[in-house]
Amino acid sequence: MRKRPVIAVAATAGALAVLTAVPAQAAEYSSALKIRGVQYDAPGRDSNNCSTGNTDQEYLTIKNYSSSATVNLKGYVVKDASGNRFAFTVNHYLQPGDYVRLRGGRGSDSDKYNVVYRNNCNFMWNNDRDTIYLYKPSGSRADVHSYTRSGSDPDGDGYITFHK
Repeated sequence: MRKRPVIAVAATAGALAVLTAVPAQAAEYSSALKIRGVQYDAPGRDSNNCSTGNTDQEYLTIKNYSSSATVNLKGYVVKDASGNRFAFTVNHYLQPGDYVRLRGGRGSDSDKYNVVYRNNCNFMWNNDRDTIYLYKPSGSRADVHSYTRSGSDPDGDGYITFHK
């Protein structure tokens, strides 16, 4: 007789675990910051030469989709599938609806022009396929997108929009 209530409790606990797991996963994507799009293939022939290359033409656009909250990028991390990473180490504030372009190459970061440079002349995104991860300062995932040239970029211009 005691086995039935224990089984019912275990089944109910399992159902509750499943129900609570779904909102927790969805919550990690409720971040105000999202990956708006990526220029994964810089126009022209790829060259990662720091002085004459085009790594600055490859960029990731991160947007603050909040209608009221300003978000500081300090502590956010961007990674790709093979572990290349960039960490925002200084304050960079995004007002509601504002965006920043994280560019390759070297340059001067600018709030006025909405740009942060990786200060690295190597390309970060693969031209054929990749996965882009955006992590919050807490380490939890804020957004993630995978792409393939053939499946995600129908016009072939090297730019993919994830969020409008």
